[in-house]
Amino acid sequence: MDAQMIDWALRALHFAAGIVWIGHNYANVAQRPHWRPVAREELTDPSNPGFMARLNREHGLFRWAAVVTWMAGIMLLWRKDWLLPALTLEGPLAGIGMGTWIGTIMVLNLWLVLWPHQKKVLGFRPAPIEERLRCARITFLSSRTNTMLSIPLLVFMASSHHGALVSG
Repeated sequence: MDAQMIDWALRALHFAAGIVWIGHNYANVAQRPHWRPVAREELTDPSNPGFMARLNREHGLFRWAAVVTWMAGIMLLWRKDWLLPALTLEGPLAGIGMGTWIGTIMVLNLWLVLWPHQKKVLGFRPAPIEERLRCARITFLSSRTNTMLSIPLLVFMASSHHGALVSG
């Protein structure tokens, strides 16, 4: 496979996985526009349909789509020798660099904040009901944080490609 084809495949993978990852966040906002505390009954009865729906949705592929999105983006920058200049926000690569940093924060938020708490909410990690209820609020806020961060991320990523932020 030639270099141009590899770049195209990485870009397609980055784009498709990004749609799954960010799309999940936006769908979550549309399904639950306001915070609704999880009911104690939802966490004590694993056969509860609401609990099972959350289990299936949250234990899906969106976490791995985040990793694939991030890795494909890093690989694209690396293959073009743009990784270091982008990460150090140099010249015309400053926009894509800001998008990279925001995406990195989002991935870290997902894996280091949201997912550890979500495992308790879903019962994958043992925790008392009070802790699971507290963790439900944290996962909600963590998810909303990523949704809000995705807005500047998309602006930086698109504008860097189309030259809206910097001239060069």
